[in-house]
Amino acid sequence: MNYPLKLSFKILAIARQLSVIDSTGRLVFYVKQKAFKLKETVTVFADEAQTQPLYSINADRVIDFSARYHFADQRGASLGSVKRQGMKSIWRSRYDIMDGEQVVLTIQEANPWTKVFDSLFGEIPILGMFSGYVFHPAYDVLRPNGGAVLRLTKEPAFLEGKFRIDKLGPMNEQEELRALLSLLMMVMIERARG
Repeated sequence: MNYPLKLSFKILAIARQLSVIDSTGRLVFYVKQKAFKLKETVTVFADEAQTQPLYSINADRVIDFSARYHFADQRGASLGSVKRQGMKSIWRSRYDIMDGEQVVLTIQEANPWTKVFDSLFGEIPILGMFSGYVFHPAYDVLRPNGGAVLRLTKEPAFLEGKFRIDKLGPMNEQEELRALLSLLMMVMIERARG
């Protein structure tokens, strides 16, 4: 992967769609979430025309505060999962990235106050339209020892969501794929909450 990666999606779309572009301008992933599903289903494609599915992300239960999202390749082979830490995520969003039942990485919000102010500012009539230019929450992907390997940061944008992923430390290919799929799912979950 050529970092930094840029994530963008239209806020006004019926079904959430997200594009991931690398630093050379190449499309890395195109993500589409199925609309009107009680059980979250997301497909990750290699192209915007959605002809080359790469991965699927499926919730283990119908809408739940602590759902676990399983990753699989196009053949159905398991690649791991991500799980929101329910009650612990009320103040500071936190997700566990898992290989089987073992937590291998964690996504944690860098500063919970930033998200609070971003949400509050977004609710102010008229001014709320410009909340995308004011506050920029960030999320770190951490190893169990606390060392950060990736950082996702919200960027200024109007009528669309824009994020940037920076690589902060070394990872093997499998860790990197799990972390990226987890960040994509986390962005979709957090955007649904505002």
